[in-house]
Amino acid sequence: MLVSQLKKFHTVTTTYATTLKECVGTSNLRRAKTVHAKLIKTSDFESDSIFINNHLMNAYVKCGDISDGHKVFDEMPEKNVVSWTVLIAGFVQKNFPTEAVSLFSDMHRSSISPNEYTFVSTLHACSFAESLDLICALQVYGLIIKLGFESNVYLVNAFLTGLIRHGKLDEAIRLFEGCLYKDIVSWNAVLDGYLKFKCDDIPRLWQRMIREDVKPDEFTFATALTGFAELSNLEIGLQVHSLMVKSGHAIERCVGNALVDMYLKNRRLDEGFRAFDEISTKDVCSWTQMAAGCLNCGEPIVALKVFDEMSRAGIKPNKFTLATGLNACASLASLDEGQKVQVFAIKLGDEIDVCVENALLDMYAKCGCMEGALRVFRSMKERTVVSWTTMIMGYAQNGLSENALEIFEEMTRVEGEKPNHITLICVLYACSQGGFIDRGLEYFSCMGSDYGVVPQEDHYACVVNLLGRAGRIKEAEELILKMPFRAKSGVVWQTLLGACRAHGDVGTAKNAARRAFEIDESDASTYVLLSNTFADSENWSCVGKLREWIENRDIKKMPGSSWVEINNDR
Repeated sequence: MLVSQLKKFHTVTTTYATTLKECVGTSNLRRAKTVHAKLIKTSDFESDSIFINNHLMNAYVKCGDISDGHKVFDEMPEKNVVSWTVLIAGFVQKNFPTEAVSLFSDMHRSSISPNEYTFVSTLHACSFAESLDLICALQVYGLIIKLGFESNVYLVNAFLTGLIRHGKLDEAIRLFEGCLYKDIVSWNAVLDGYLKFKCDDIPRLWQRMIREDVKPDEFTFATALTGFAELSNLEIGLQVHSLMVKSGHAIERCVGNALVDMYLKNRRLDEGFRAFDEISTKDVCSWTQMAAGCLNCGEPIVALKVFDEMSRAGIKPNKFTLATGLNACASLASLDEGQKVQVFAIKLGDEIDVCVENALLDMYAKCGCMEGALRVFRSMKERTVVSWTTMIMGYAQNGLSENALEIFEEMTRVEGEKPNHITLICVLYACSQGGFIDRGLEYFSCMGSDYGVVPQEDHYACVVNLLGRAGRIKEAEELILKMPFRAKSGVVWQTLLGACRAHGDVGTAKNAARRAFEIDESDASTYVLLSNTFADSENWSCVGKLREWIENRDIKKMPGSSWVEINNDR
């Protein structure tokens, strides 16, 4: 009779356990709660409480109800290592690492010893918890060694990951080198650490993996390719691509995205497109990366074509896509295309952020539509120093210097926003463009005291331009000579040279050119400016000598370019 009852009860509890597993598989929280209600009504529920309660708690936790899972845990009359481990793992999975570590401490104080699964979850918790330092992970690993689990590769990998997340790459490498057993996760952890902290060592680690016949997985390929993209190492990147194809990982999206990135960072746009076309299922990251790569390779028109293809493919753009599209429109000064991208931004609503709005400001400014830029600027809920700087520069470049300075005064005096060094370059440029000499000199003189910005070479170049436009050539030259640092480029002297040409001061022009040559004698801009200065004064002999000198030294002038739109084609 007793055996019969036990068999019947075992069948019932096994059925409930199976049902709860199904709830986990389908994330069906409502069904799990129904099972819980039935269990409460079952008179013999307590007879096998640990077994069924563990399944019940697991169902709650895996279905996202960590609170009710915790209640089940607290109400359990008995707990075993599975009970503690399920809840600790649940806290980690639901992003409550501090609570997971606290629960592990409670478990350690109880009579129940953790197993390897408990330790894995706890080490992950130590890695993710911002409020916990590395000491926590070290203490847990010390207990792992004490209990004899130090040869468990899963625990070593978890600790390895924890060390790297805390920025302890050297300690992680020592642990890795001392491991008797390494799997691909171990190698991937170190590879990821190098990517974060020591990118230059990725080629060496990759070559070692090949020598030791380690079989890469998709994470290995994606991480290695990302590293070689950062290093612009096309040679080894090509080797990785070849091995990737042989091992059958070429069709995976994360690997495909990394491969595209590697080609784009090496400015190999055609190969990047071929790799992009081979990605079977492209996501928004794939498309955005391709568009951004086109833009960085100097192909804004192609970038917009990618954006259009993405729209036709039914992929919803994100804020990074929109910023890329707007930057492409700004590069082309194409207001019509920019406003089309703006429609997508409006549809995203609250999903866009200040970076997208700043890109929109820049697009309007570079298209010469400051009324549109001002509308966007006034509608922004949040403005950063980039927002203010973009408006100031936009007004200055579009011949509205007074408006630029008004925005700057609003920024600093009304809103109390602190300008950075780029903002002040734009302000000085606005003063130069508008002929506001005294105001420009005043801003320059109080940069350090009022705004905490020490004048750098670009600021001096702006003031030299300001004085040069007003014909105050000697004053501009004296300013350069009194700079408290040595110029790293010839910009300040070239700026003075340009002013000398405008006012016919050939003597100072020669001195400015000589100074610029001392810094960089291969810069074609200096030769062109000096040659034009001689030409303006009809000194054709010197013009001829300069041109001969340029040809003999094979100095190339960067050609200018412009866009012409005919019937919507450029």
